[in-house]
Amino acid sequence: MSVAKTVKGSYILAVDDSPDNLLLVQLALEQEGHQVILAHDGETALKQIKQAPPNLILLDVMMPGMDGYEVTRRIRQDKSIPFIPILLVTAREESSLVEGLDAGADEFVRKPFQIDELQARVRSMLRLKETIDQRENFVSCLTHDLRTPLVAANRMLALISQQAFGNVTCEQQEAFANIVSSNQNMLEMLNTLLETHHYELGQKILSFIPVDLQQLISEVVTELEPLAIDKGIKLLHNLENDVSKIKGDRLELRRVITNLIGNAIKFTDTGSVQVSLSQNDSEVLVKVEDTGIGISPQEQQTIFQRYYQGNHRRSGKGLGLYLCQQIINAHQGKLTVRSRRDSPSNEHLGQGTTFTFSIPKS
Repeated sequence: MSVAKTVKGSYILAVDDSPDNLLLVQLALEQEGHQVILAHDGETALKQIKQAPPNLILLDVMMPGMDGYEVTRRIRQDKSIPFIPILLVTAREESSLVEGLDAGADEFVRKPFQIDELQARVRSMLRLKETIDQRENFVSCLTHDLRTPLVAANRMLALISQQAFGNVTCEQQEAFANIVSSNQNMLEMLNTLLETHHYELGQKILSFIPVDLQQLISEVVTELEPLAIDKGIKLLHNLENDVSKIKGDRLELRRVITNLIGNAIKFTDTGSVQVSLSQNDSEVLVKVEDTGIGISPQEQQTIFQRYYQGNHRRSGKGLGLYLCQQIINAHQGKLTVRSRRDSPSNEHLGQGTTFTFSIPKS
């Protein structure tokens, strides 16, 4: 029976079915001051990684049972495992570099290797790990350090507006309201950045429960209807009765629906925004259709990319739709866009856009 080993501190995991190869790797890396744990098969390696993730994995490709490609795929598919560089090692010329990289490996080295070459590749992979870990810490610290003073500032501005420190003129009230609104926009952007970061790292934990999308959409429509009224447009909803419940994270799905309807209102100056809910044999579909400015074919190709900003002056920071796609992907669904604006020329403006997402039935 394979047993995971308890380790203290950072270490490198070497996986190979050949004891001689493992001994060679161990001696080469311990010479550089690294702690090395050995595993003789893929099953043992996966248990070791789950118990205590290493800083680097050296993984033989050709092993009986579970080969290196399969071990790599399982590591990359397991969202509970943090990023770990994987260095695939093989003695066979026919081993596929493409297959290894597609499986999720970061580097490839062939046996017999020179000791100094192996040591150099290991140093390179450890630098990659350190860079990514620093980026992760930077984003988390940045969002936390920026959110705290913004929240504190908004609370203080609320007290001032309530005249807790003396009389406040109408002009001052308006100025305070503008500052609070700007701070709130920044808070929302920071929250979106942090959520996106969690999805990218595979650290987002979702709570899948039965969700009534009809009720959820009605809640969001009621909440956002004042925005549509202020713009003089109609916010309509057409929700089929008896639509099957789906299993999902209600809060995250609410985030998607709010974002799609909010965007539709923002980019629609006349006409309406209509939200519909329907189903087919295998999926539940939510559609948000507007009569706004439309999206060119070029923009449709890139609109879900991270940090993509449209050409319109009202475009945001390029995270909202990217995060929506991450959420729908996590629900095994699909998010698509369709617009009748078939060219970037002004003659096709105002033709509207439709965003649709589908979630498999429970």
